[in-house]
This record gives sequence, C-alpha cells and structure tokens, in this order.
Amino acid sequence: MNRTVKLTAMLAAAGVAAAGVMLTRTGGPETPAQAGAVSAQSAPADAPVMHVTKTPTCGCCSAWVDLARARDWRVEVEDTPDYVGMKQAAEVPERLWACHTAKIAGYTVEGHVPFEAIRKLLDERPDIEGISVPGMPAGSPGMGTDPDAVYDVIAYGGAAGDGAVFYTAGR
Repeated sequence: MNRTVKLTAMLAAAGVAAAGVMLTRTGGPETPAQAGAVSAQSAPADAPVMHVTKTPTCGCCSAWVDLARARDWRVEVEDTPDYVGMKQAAEVPERLWACHTAKIAGYTVEGHVPFEAIRKLLDERPDIEGISVPGMPAGSPGMGTDPDAVYDVIAYGGAAGDGAVFYTAGR
C-alpha cells in the first residue's frame, strides 16, 4: 500500500474527509493550497521541544504531529490509553478538552491548534496557562487541514481567566 493510500485510510478512520490531501516530500499530509505556505507556519529556529501526549490509536493526532514535524517543530510523542488522566495531569479545563495535549515552553497546547497560534504564543509569551482548540473542528490541522476553515483558539488561565479568544484561524 503506498503512502497516499495509507494516509487516506488513516484520515478516513479518524472521520476526516481526505479529498485534496497529498503528501509533502517530508511525508506530512498537506492540502495543495498549503504546499507553498510551510515557511509561514514553520517553527522558530529556537523553538523548544513540544511534548505531545495522545491516545495510541488516534489518527488525527498523529496527522497533527506529522504536520508539526513537516514544519520543523521538534516533537516528542507519548502514547497513553488514559485520555481523562492526560487532560487532568495537564490541568486542561474540561470544556476545552480536545484530542491530544502538548506541552511547550511551560504552556499547554490542547488539540488541533494551528501552528501560527503556537508561534504567536511563543513570540508573545502571555501570562496564561495555555491555548486550546476545543473539540475537533473540521479543517483544523490534522482534521482536513483547510486554510479557509474558521475557528477560534482559546487562551485560558492567568490573564485569560476562564477563556478568551487568543487567535482566530481562517481570517
């Protein structure tokens, strides 16, 4: 089975429409519209390692990790069968839970957060606990990766209190 068929099968298993998905030279899933946009989403040269915790069978989480790596983010992955424990250990408010949980530079990054928002987080260093894309919005990175999909990234904790819009994707 070639890599495109494997990726399509993985996305289908995760409930993601795979129309228009292709593989980049680095092996990450990407839409044709994003093929030229990698540099805008690339990790800063001095970006710290991002530690991602996910369940072992989640295809969309693996797709998000692949996209991060394709954009030169340094990623370590830990698989755990304990979804609830993963969220509680990271102290993510339940209403903001999503698929996977990442830790980077003292912040929590919950779910299918676009890489531009992570870069903004690291550049601005706000007084917050973390950022989240609650649920699994269609078109977010790893969930079909549509650059026109509009959804909010929510900051929480610290100056953001119970939650405030940190970044809006697709605008």
